[in-house]
Amino acid sequence: MSIKKNPESTEMYLETILLLSKRKPEVHSIDIASEMGFSKPSVSVAMKHMREDGLITMDDSNHIHLTEDGRRIAESVYERHSVLTELFEKLGVSHETAEEDACRIEHFISQETFDAIKLHARKNLKNGEY
Repeated sequence: MSIKKNPESTEMYLETILLLSKRKPEVHSIDIASEMGFSKPSVSVAMKHMREDGLITMDDSNHIHLTEDGRRIAESVYERHSVLTELFEKLGVSHETAEEDACRIEHFISQETFDAIKLHARKNLKNGEY
């Protein structure tokens, strides 16, 4: 599944929905707006596009749920974010900078490069080489 409109923005929304759903039993547009610092109308437009793309569903109570495709994308983005943040911190980067840089890179790095970084980090972080 590919994201049709604004891939970086859509990935950020999906990742936010995933993280909110781990902290809260129900996710609403207002939760996403608060978490991301976006206006409610902007979030509503994004939710409409993601529903059209089959990435989320909304029930009668306006609770937002990730579809299988939406969850797969969100988990992939979150994995990239987590691995890159951890690697940058092990390299001596401050937590705040590591988070910010990981957030930027996670949307643009190729799968091939990410897989190589993940493999390298997992091997070397376990051995304490960093």
